[in-house]
Amino acid sequence: MLKTLLVENYALIDKLEIHFSKGFSTITGETGAGKSILLGALSLILGNRAELSVLKNKDEKCVIEGIFNVEKLNLQVFFKESLPEVEYDHETILRRIITPTGKSRAFINDNPVSLNDLRELGLKLIDIHSQHKNLLLSDNKFQLNVVDSLAQNENILQEYRIEFKAFKDLQKRLSDLIEKAQIQKNDADYFQHRYEQLAIAKLVDNEQNELELELKTISNAEEIKLYISKASQILSSDEFSIISGLSSANDGLKRITKVFPKIENFVERLSSSLIEIQDIAAELEVLSEDVEFNQERLDFINERLNLIFSLQQLHKVKTVAELLKIQTDLYEKLNEIQNFDYEIAELTKKLDKKTDELTNLAQKISEKRKKVIPTIEKSMVSQLNNLGMLNAVFKIKTEQESEFTSTGKDRITYLFSANKSGELNDISKVASGGEVARVMISIKSLVSKYLSLPTIIFDEIDTGVSGDIADKMGNIMAEMADNMQVISITHLPQIAAKGFNQYLVYKKDTKNTTVSNIKLLSENERITEIAKMLSGKELTDAAIENAKHLLNLI
Repeated sequence: MLKTLLVENYALIDKLEIHFSKGFSTITGETGAGKSILLGALSLILGNRAELSVLKNKDEKCVIEGIFNVEKLNLQVFFKESLPEVEYDHETILRRIITPTGKSRAFINDNPVSLNDLRELGLKLIDIHSQHKNLLLSDNKFQLNVVDSLAQNENILQEYRIEFKAFKDLQKRLSDLIEKAQIQKNDADYFQHRYEQLAIAKLVDNEQNELELELKTISNAEEIKLYISKASQILSSDEFSIISGLSSANDGLKRITKVFPKIENFVERLSSSLIEIQDIAAELEVLSEDVEFNQERLDFINERLNLIFSLQQLHKVKTVAELLKIQTDLYEKLNEIQNFDYEIAELTKKLDKKTDELTNLAQKISEKRKKVIPTIEKSMVSQLNNLGMLNAVFKIKTEQESEFTSTGKDRITYLFSANKSGELNDISKVASGGEVARVMISIKSLVSKYLSLPTIIFDEIDTGVSGDIADKMGNIMAEMADNMQVISITHLPQIAAKGFNQYLVYKKDTKNTTVSNIKLLSENERITEIAKMLSGKELTDAAIENAKHLLNLI
């Protein structure tokens, strides 16, 4: 339940602190006094977006703080799973700060949190039902949520939503695969043609470099042989060759080694050089035999290089390695295309299985809904009769959707007639403003018995009703307060008098500005306030007596 609301520097509020009690409380005040401002401030700690315009003093920060007793709400698991950084406490504090620069900060138990965190927790603490929310009555999702609340479908719906998400994921995967398969199959001939071009070429990595080097050799074979031959002649062809000269020089030096030992090192070096040059000469002869102009081989190399070059131009690459990579990719694509039918068949099997599982869950949900509907219809008619609608008929029509939705396959429509022998129609088309208010409070009363929501705030839900009906609406709110904290912002004295506590929102003019404030009324102040609501500013003895009567003081 909401224990305390602290508001600083918000709209017309300088600073106020309100302490609420359990049970039924009412808030009254003249139009424009600031009742809506109070709800606006409260909405900020429930995660609503904030604007700079909410700051009363543009140079000071705005602070909204709510203290809640959550001891009986079993929120420990929620804190552990959704707010692991926030320490759970039976007395939980939600705070929102808006700075003059427009920055907004949110806190739970003094820990900074996101607005989404604040909103998620807020949904578990307070239900603010304002007059415009009566429009929800024509919303099929709202209608379905009411039925699910009374059918206690929360757990099975959670299981269903997990399976529904898996179902939608499989649907998307299958759809994407079929689309991809169609595109790829359309391109299969193109891929096959390009792959065969590369496969037939039988490319070898580094082949291009080796062929280009061989091309240079064959193209310059005559010149190469000429210079090898010249070198060979210089080294060994006649008696004046380098080998002959070195051999003669070495023989001469050997003869003097005995008489001139210092020459031995030179003899060894010359012998070594002679051996090396002899090897070079022999290898040059072999190399010369290997170099030969071959027109057939030249033609083959040119043809091969032209093929490689044309493939590189076609695929916009520069190396054989890149062509081989493209060949591998094309091979994999062709394999993938061949496997599409198998993959589609496997995914279809999985989707069929998931469809069966989802159908089974949807049927169980639907059965639970249908089981509770007669109870809802009976309770609603009884409550509406109690609110003066003696000829009211309320029915819930269920239809099956053709496709799965996030809530199953049921479509719920509330049918309503306020008049005797009246034709049942969609409630959004036949209920007047006053009738909608009575239907909504009947629904809220019914749901409150099944939900553990600790606090509900009615913001002028009683618009369009008066007199005896207002008195009965007040009784319903008071009965709801047996199970939860109920706060009603009202302009009707019959409802205001039903509250265990009554708060007055009022405006006060200061020297430079106007401020809104709120106070808890004493018994005498309540008599005066309710008398004003009955008769206006001119208090009459009759109004005061009537006020006392409404407050059960006489």
